[in-house]
Amino acid sequence: MVSGTRSAPVSALRSAGTAVVLALAAALAIGLTPSVAAAAPSNSQIAAAKAAADALTSRIGALSDQLAGAQDAVDAAHGKAALALDDFQAKQAAYEAAQQQADAAAVASAHAAAALGVARDEMIAFARRSYMQGSTYPGAEALLTSATPGEMIERAALLEAAGGHRSDVVDRVTVLKAQATATEAVARTTLADAGTLKEQADAALAVATHDEISARAQAAEIGTQQAQLQTELATAQQQLTVMVGQKAAADRTAALVAAAPKPAAPAAAPAPSAPSAPSAPSKQPAPPAPSANTPPAGNGSASAAQTAIAAAMRYLGTPYAWGGGGTRGPGPGMDPDEGVIGFDCSGLTQYAYAQAGISIQRNSRAQYASLPKVSSDDLQAGDLVFWGTDASDPGSIVHVAIYLGGGKVIQAPQSGDVIKVSNMWWRNYVGAVRPSA
Repeated sequence: MVSGTRSAPVSALRSAGTAVVLALAAALAIGLTPSVAAAAPSNSQIAAAKAAADALTSRIGALSDQLAGAQDAVDAAHGKAALALDDFQAKQAAYEAAQQQADAAAVASAHAAAALGVARDEMIAFARRSYMQGSTYPGAEALLTSATPGEMIERAALLEAAGGHRSDVVDRVTVLKAQATATEAVARTTLADAGTLKEQADAALAVATHDEISARAQAAEIGTQQAQLQTELATAQQQLTVMVGQKAAADRTAALVAAAPKPAAPAAAPAPSAPSAPSAPSKQPAPPAPSANTPPAGNGSASAAQTAIAAAMRYLGTPYAWGGGGTRGPGPGMDPDEGVIGFDCSGLTQYAYAQAGISIQRNSRAQYASLPKVSSDDLQAGDLVFWGTDASDPGSIVHVAIYLGGGKVIQAPQSGDVIKVSNMWWRNYVGAVRPSA
């Protein structure tokens, strides 16, 4: 899956005004241009410069807010696509399980039909032998032609055994016919169920693909707008440096910095870095505790956790592939990552724990729902950590990573990126599970 929480931080866009002001301050610290030093600006020039600065600042703020809103929309679109992909993966897993059941039911039905055929052949053979004796009750003639009472008793015993055999054959055919009918019905039902789930999986995939393509188009548009904004900010910096005297510019810079919005905690994972010595991860903001009705995880298997971590670390630098990978390793992504061989986030975690002999679900929401929960105060290396569009709602989960200890995770972040080690982050954090418990 892909997570909308790992795109460029919205706060970076909202603080664009701050960035240009800080850059201006650095430029002013170097000193005035020769033209400004030769002739100090008049009051009217300073007033005009301040008015121009006000207009530029207003324009910068408006553009920053516009870009921030657009980035929010991109993040929401990526989140929607991630949830749709998660739906597809869940439906696909259900379809594959149903198809296996349908295949098993078809085999059972074929075996039952074959057994019924053998039993019917036995019954036909028995009927043929009875007919060839010349009577629907061949025992009468056999008894009447007995030479002695002793022979009559022997024939009577043999006829009784033959009658029992006839009854057994009929009973067996009846039972096998019922079994064949039942297994055939099960085979039809399971095949129909598998077909329905396949249709649902295909529909979910179509929705997810449409949403992801749309989200990427929006992201590309945002990138273009951001480049235009950076050009406009650079122009504004040059204008302010030339038009405003040093003291006036310094005073204005201080005022703008004081009034500028403070950047929020980053939503995206930082650039990869090597894990440091284990320490308690920072908790700003504090993550939610697991649901009260969910039993906490035990200590788990440290060996299994380390095996899973080692398996994931072997693929550092492998491309992210939307919908790619699983228990067998890297796999081809789906449109719009068709042709990319790698993992998405839950494909990586499923693969890692498969190497430790632990089978977990393919999609991230199912991984969280089905595995023992872990408090944020009890995170251990190998735990799976999850983020969503709503930190209080596990149903909004869109991303999963493997906790390494020391405030680090290994993750498959998003398209265009690679599997890497990142700092743990807490914005939109939903919770954690321990597969080895």
